Amino acid sequence: MSKILHVSKPSDYSLHLGQIDTHELVSVINFTELSPVRYSLNRYEVYGLFLQGKEDDFDLAYGTGKYDYSKGTLICVAPGQTGGREDDGRLVNLTGWALLFHPDILQGTGLEKDMRNFSYFDYSINEALHMSEEERNIIIGLFMQIRNELRFPADAMQNRIIAGFINLVLRYAQRFYNRQFESRTIINNDILTRFEKLLKDYFEEEKQLKHGIPTVQYCSEQLNMSPTYFSDVIKKATGDTANHHIKQYVMRLAKNRLMSGMNSSEVAYSLGFDYPQHFSRSFKKITGETPSEYCERRSKE
Repeated sequence: MSKILHVSKPSDYSLHLGQIDTHELVSVINFTELSPVRYSLNRYEVYGLFLQGKEDDFDLAYGTGKYDYSKGTLICVAPGQTGGREDDGRLVNLTGWALLFHPDILQGTGLEKDMRNFSYFDYSINEALHMSEEERNIIIGLFMQIRNELRFPADAMQNRIIAGFINLVLRYAQRFYNRQFESRTIINNDILTRFEKLLKDYFEEEKQLKHGIPTVQYCSEQLNMSPTYFSDVIKKATGDTANHHIKQYVMRLAKNRLMSGMNSSEVAYSLGFDYPQHFSRSFKKITGETPSEYCERRSKE
């Protein structure tokens, strides 16, 4: 059975590394100052941003898999996630930084509601954020600002100030995340090609007859991505949602089958719809016509 460190508050992780925190809700860690340290496989109840050192080279787990990890990346975790590397008793020298904060630090701030919009916290095993040297320096600078604030005696404004710095960290990370999409067009196009092939194979193998219409969850799992990251890639590549892309693909198949002579009910069941009425509603919502209206119009062309 794996040895898991339960990080219910930032200090749980800090103490494992030998650091004593001065704030119960926030911790900034400079691994260079604490190394050598022991590995840990962590179950998080806090948010964490781990900026890997440019010299660090090791495998990290995430859930049941591995990070597609390269030196100098930013890995983001959220409450409920598991990640890291199980403590095997060895000591290792690390050179990166980490920021951990409990959700309570965000209470009463606008950031509390915005957290769901930072989709990089849903990163799957191959989706760490790769940054340039300039981008790394921005993040490190903000980590240092937070650490400096933590050294001041607590007062009525401290948590607000810290939350403000965390807000900046997350906004910059979002900017870098968007840049990563823009600079990885070829990779994203490859994902779109694989997505199209996945849908094609799914219906050619008639999996819809047993499992119904494929979902975003199914497609993302088959492509080894989190649903959020997969949806973001498709949105960036096509301007449309992954779910709508699936529906458009299904409707293209429906049109072909209608024009081949199949009636609406036959098409519905052949594509994995539970009821013909459901198919008809979906068809009209996507195409603007009912199946019968479509067939009638096409027969006159």
